[in-house]
Amino acid sequence: MIQLKKEPFVRLADGTFVRACDYCADIETARSHTMAWRILEAHNEGPDMENLYLKFDMLVSPDDNYTSILQELCAVGERPLAIPWILTNCHNTLAATGGTINNDDHAYGLGCMKKLGGIFVPPYTAVIHQYMRECAAGGGRMILGSDSHTRYGCLGTMGIGEGGTEIARQALGSTYDIRRPPVIAVKLSGAPVPGVGPMDVALTLIGAVFDCGFCKNKILEVVGDGIANLSMEYRMGIDVMTTETAALSSIWMTDETVREWLAIHGREDAYEKLEPTGDALYDGLIEIDLSSMEPMIALPFHPSNVYSIRELCRDRAYLDGVLESVEKDAYMRSGLTYTLRDKIKNKRLMVQQASIAGCAGGTFDNIAAVADILDGYKISGDGISLGIYPASQPVFLETMRQGVAERLLLSGVTIRPCICGPCFGTVDVPANNTLGIRHVSRNYYSREGSKTDSGQLSATALMDARSIASTVRNGGLLTAATEMDTVYRKFDYHFENTIYRGGVYNGFGCPNPCIHVPKGPNIKDWPDFSEMRKHVLLKAAACFEGSITTDELCPSGEASSLRSNPEKIAAYTLISKDQEYVEYAGNIRDALENENTGTRSVLEQVCTMLGSEMKDISYGSLLISDKIGDGSSREQAASNQKVLGGWANLAIEYSTKRYRSNCISWGLIPLSCKERPDLKKGDYLLLPDASGKIRMGEEQLEGIILKTGEKVRLSIGEMTEEERRMLVLGGMINYYRSIR
Repeated sequence: MIQLKKEPFVRLADGTFVRACDYCADIETARSHTMAWRILEAHNEGPDMENLYLKFDMLVSPDDNYTSILQELCAVGERPLAIPWILTNCHNTLAATGGTINNDDHAYGLGCMKKLGGIFVPPYTAVIHQYMRECAAGGGRMILGSDSHTRYGCLGTMGIGEGGTEIARQALGSTYDIRRPPVIAVKLSGAPVPGVGPMDVALTLIGAVFDCGFCKNKILEVVGDGIANLSMEYRMGIDVMTTETAALSSIWMTDETVREWLAIHGREDAYEKLEPTGDALYDGLIEIDLSSMEPMIALPFHPSNVYSIRELCRDRAYLDGVLESVEKDAYMRSGLTYTLRDKIKNKRLMVQQASIAGCAGGTFDNIAAVADILDGYKISGDGISLGIYPASQPVFLETMRQGVAERLLLSGVTIRPCICGPCFGTVDVPANNTLGIRHVSRNYYSREGSKTDSGQLSATALMDARSIASTVRNGGLLTAATEMDTVYRKFDYHFENTIYRGGVYNGFGCPNPCIHVPKGPNIKDWPDFSEMRKHVLLKAAACFEGSITTDELCPSGEASSLRSNPEKIAAYTLISKDQEYVEYAGNIRDALENENTGTRSVLEQVCTMLGSEMKDISYGSLLISDKIGDGSSREQAASNQKVLGGWANLAIEYSTKRYRSNCISWGLIPLSCKERPDLKKGDYLLLPDASGKIRMGEEQLEGIILKTGEKVRLSIGEMTEEERRMLVLGGMINYYRSIR
């Protein structure tokens, strides 16, 4: 089905691949023939292609984080935008926590776009990535988004999802600095059989590459004859999920299908023919035979926990074993009893709820396929329900014009607003101890919205819309769409741009500094953060085994409604993992102010050891885990720790480049080591002369474990000069204030 080849390969001009070691021509010239190289080179302001200093064509942010980014810009001084920045309102639109909070943030965002000269997409109009597909992405462009699923590769745009600080830096005129990433070729061949959808292909890919880190922080370049056998929306459905491989970005070969799609959307001039410009060198190769793909399911609690639906339905003992492993995982994470084996009926897993939504699921092709599968069937009111969230109002309008919406409503499907809600845990939270199936982008632990601190635990599995509809038609029993005898209709799609024309505020290039920006009572300024002193003393506030995701560091759903108040949202840090963390970390932060004698005694001991004074020591908390930062680009995963007094993280591995960058931007030292040192909660780790070594460009710091005196070598990895200055100054806000 999928083959991974970890050695370098060269794609010859005729489309065949040879091992790089067997290639006779100039290898380095071949490296420059990739599509990724061409686009990166066009956006690079640096002197070479090894260390990239990128300027993007456009920025985009959703409403779960744009307020905090705007607050960062205000903290360093408001300036008119030199680059188009689009704000969408699709993540927290329906979350009612805190009364007026969400609409206060939306009013604040619109006011800032009027003042700074930006673009504002009103609530319920479109989900972030569908709007960018319809109105912004085009050949040869680069777009930076503060949402991890910023992916427009199949339209010829390299999209990168990063934390909000990177958006702020671009808005301030800075560059996105990164070493040239490796490029992996993804060769598609064949054509998918009816019933196999884009999520099936995506999940198969994620399952094959995530655990081994094959795509981590790399660019996926999609080539091959199989592309021509995929509709535009099918390509989008695969592309958006490449985020879950841990890849940095993606880019696809473009063809007439892309040109036609852009023409339908009134933007044919955005088309650019993209393909490797000759023999092209890649750092690895993934071969995918689309004809061998089958319906898949990603069970809780990760998109990489992938199984074939056929295999799960074939053998009861196998199904029991798989579900037992999920139950054990749930208990390990939460201490709560979560059951799945009691939901087996007729040797199949019975699910209780279904949703299709957002940038991954809510496209027209997916919705139309659901209508075809459910034709002539009526969903029972006492069984599984199905809600569909179109990705944009133009998509919704087309489902009505083509009769798709009518057929769905008559089948008992409910059509919901154009929001990301089910993916983000703000709506459709399943009942306690139940399982939902969703065509959305993620199914992390507690991301579906249950509150484990209140004793609740539900979960979701990821599936393609076609198999979701088939499961619903089968009364909730897990069913692959390939089991159904469905005739899939073809439609001529029409795009109605008048929905956006005039409805979307476009003030780019026309800032109005006289505008009064309304600022609701929840919108609070960032607190002041101190600079790093000569030495850093860390007290471990939490120690975990395994992976800590960004959803655990900062929950999605209800908690994210508090995004514009740094202290309030920080109170949710790690709440599903360690309910004592917030108080414990806060006590570390406030220890000296509260005249904690134990802390003062330790600091005096350190002063004696180093021959220093207390004013030379930064004191704060440390978070320890094997792997930190898998998942969302949301910067609150790092800023929450900083607000609570964090000064560092210690991991064997940082899951993504974007989370590590968030740490640096918020003044958290990204420590790593090959083996975890003997540190437990409450232990102290001293970093002598940390600030000096970071300034001098060293990549290793010495750590001293106070309880034993043991010395450990800790890596901080490669950083640019700007990142080092940012880290030592206590974060991005302090850095830009210093150069303003």
